Amino acid sequence: MAFLRAVIRSNVYRKFGISGLHLSEQGINSVRVKFSRPPAFVGCNILKSTHAASAIGYDTAVEGKSSQQHPRDPLDLTFEDHVAAFKSKTTWEILRAYVVYTMCSFEYLVERNMTLMKFSKKLLGDRLFKLLMKSTFYGHFVAGEDQFKIRPTLERLRSFGVKPILDYSVEEDISQEEAERREVEGSVSEAGDEKSQGTIPQYHMDRQFADRRYKVQSARTYFYLNEAQCERNLEIFHECLEAVSGIRPCLRLCVHFHNKLIFYGATFGTGICAVKLTALGRPQLLLQLSEVIMRTRKYMTEVLGGEGNVLMHHVHVEELEKKFLQAGLEEETVKKFLKQLTYDEEGVIHLFPWSGIVDENQQLSDTFRVPDLKTGRMVRLITQLTPKEEEMFRNMVRRMNNLCRMAAELDVRIMVDAEQTYFQPAISRITLEMMRKYNKEKAVVFNTYQCYLKNTYEEATNDLEQAKRQNFYFGAKLVRGAYLEQVSYMLIMCQ
Repeated sequence: MAFLRAVIRSNVYRKFGISGLHLSEQGINSVRVKFSRPPAFVGCNILKSTHAASAIGYDTAVEGKSSQQHPRDPLDLTFEDHVAAFKSKTTWEILRAYVVYTMCSFEYLVERNMTLMKFSKKLLGDRLFKLLMKSTFYGHFVAGEDQFKIRPTLERLRSFGVKPILDYSVEEDISQEEAERREVEGSVSEAGDEKSQGTIPQYHMDRQFADRRYKVQSARTYFYLNEAQCERNLEIFHECLEAVSGIRPCLRLCVHFHNKLIFYGATFGTGICAVKLTALGRPQLLLQLSEVIMRTRKYMTEVLGGEGNVLMHHVHVEELEKKFLQAGLEEETVKKFLKQLTYDEEGVIHLFPWSGIVDENQQLSDTFRVPDLKTGRMVRLITQLTPKEEEMFRNMVRRMNNLCRMAAELDVRIMVDAEQTYFQPAISRITLEMMRKYNKEKAVVFNTYQCYLKNTYEEATNDLEQAKRQNFYFGAKLVRGAYLEQVSYMLIMCQ
């Protein structure tokens, strides 16, 4: 079952015509970076399909012209205009929200929610329990049970300029022991957990944190079982994309526009689908890729000084070549390494051929090698992968490519959710490459930035610069972050 969680937080989100997945912290910004003037975060006009938006009465002008059918109120950045913030809600909905959020403020109830719900179901019976949940928690956070029942909610939100994000949020009912077993098996290489010199402990499995559901209430957690399960998850995401686009005959609404047939699904052609990368592949690969990215940043600091990712150093190929030759590396080895760099007139963007990694069948173990200035040799930044794990990585990238290509063909926006910090460097890197590939004409793929992290501003700025330099649209979803409590707990335990 796919369903939508649509909650209005404030006047700001409604004015931009967007809707969050979980509670209040989610927002969307889309930035066009193909023009010469400095890029800036703008509203969601860029998100809209011009044809779809015109047909259903939305503003189609990218330059900011307002729709006559749905005029927008003045933008309130003070968050003090309660009339504007709640005008899409009925009195009953506001009272229900107050009760629900008050109950959610009690940690005892939140921590024991499953136990309390099972007890309530036994006490009240199945029918009364469902009625109680639909009139309280389920009714507040969920728009409907399926793509048919969400339509009335979406139509009402649409009248206030709120767009939906379709999210598949069914949790597996597995024990803590089973979750830990799956996570350990899926996060450790078949060749063993190599912890050689230079590896970063954060990106290696720690069994005490294996159950990734702990202290995470507002985000679904996927635990890797096998490749077949990832294929099933891919099919579910396909169905979500189809539900958003409305290609299923029982759901679609056909409109003639400029002699073209435009189809609208439950979200009227303006919706967004959210996916998680951990649902599409083995978590071990994301851990190892994240470690490569962070070790690359440390490597650049050792070579050039300063901090940050490769792009922010603005170093030119000639400077790197001089450094390597002065360190005594062979000229042929240096030239071979420099040949794989991604760069422009402003400097090096990537040390490794990321476009080839996501588009071609390159071996990761052979790709992530850098010249060591101390030994004069090429050293690996990634722990050894078996041939089977190399294939698993290609499968994960293939699935992600499949979803992004389908979203582009159906004119649906796809948002890649943020996850735990030890996965995030790899998730962001893959997502940015999907943006480079599919965001040539408009923003189709969006990355998620968690604002509770101190480096979020820098990461978003760096990614925006990459989009500008590589000439693609930058899609961003800004959230508070569902993993704040979990990360705080992990830091306390580590100390």
